[in-house]
Amino acid sequence: MFERLTDEPILGPASVPGCNTIFNPGACIVDDETVLALRVEDRRGMSAIHIARSQDGIHDWVLDDDPLLVGDPSEASCEWGFEDARLTYLDEIGEYVIACTAYGRGGPCVYLATTKDFRNVEGIGIVIPPEDKNAVLFPRRIGGEWRMLHRPVVHQSGAADVWISSSNDLRSWGNAHHVMGCRPGGWWDSRRIGAGPPPLETEAGWLLIYHGVRETTSGSLYRAGLALLDLEEPHRVIARADRWVLAPETGWERRGDVPNVVFPTGATVVDGYVRLYYGAADTCVGIAGCPLSELLEALT
Repeated sequence: MFERLTDEPILGPASVPGCNTIFNPGACIVDDETVLALRVEDRRGMSAIHIARSQDGIHDWVLDDDPLLVGDPSEASCEWGFEDARLTYLDEIGEYVIACTAYGRGGPCVYLATTKDFRNVEGIGIVIPPEDKNAVLFPRRIGGEWRMLHRPVVHQSGAADVWISSSNDLRSWGNAHHVMGCRPGGWWDSRRIGAGPPPLETEAGWLLIYHGVRETTSGSLYRAGLALLDLEEPHRVIARADRWVLAPETGWERRGDVPNVVFPTGATVVDGYVRLYYGAADTCVGIAGCPLSELLEALT
């Protein structure tokens, strides 16, 4: 359903001299300027979060000189860096929350930070321990509490489903509920699933774009799908589309550090049109678009 808005990646390794790859961007609009929070992996294999800005959200990206979040070699939780940021504006506090994966010897865990301008950042810290990732915040309190989707891993089975937790202060999270699981057998999302961009609030419910993984004889195949969550009980799935809405098709989505991957992590809505920003083959960044109304129709 999503149509690619460019023939080539909008950002790639050449955008940051000396890096290995640049991918999995969080996205938001700040003062009519589109901001991407990019995962940039260096040639040691460590990742940091870098910021890029564009006036039209498609072309002429300008990267800030210094990364916004970098790993701390003295801290076991993030000694290997930060990955895969998602961005949510919380009107109640007047700031954006960056939800990302901190990575260290203990495994991946959920890290939160706040910022007003993506130039200065204040860390909240590790809020969910390993092994957990793919965290996204809802933009408002629901039932008086903040809510966050995340993806723990069950090591006995290898299952990786979407869960939801709640918090009063953005620091202590609990009251976890299972939201959505992998579908068994030959489904395109039969191995792992995880939230993509932060959920979009609509009259019909919270629109969730998520990634699904199927294991094949040649490796993992990542695609994107849709689900609709109840507005006031977001652990309840109202609808889930059977078919994927974006899949690796171009050469730059099929070839890279991790082939056959589209990994949605950022979305903006402009005049009822969803712009989806995604990592391609764990190497570069793509952009695709679809009217919001058509995405909702696919869930009815």
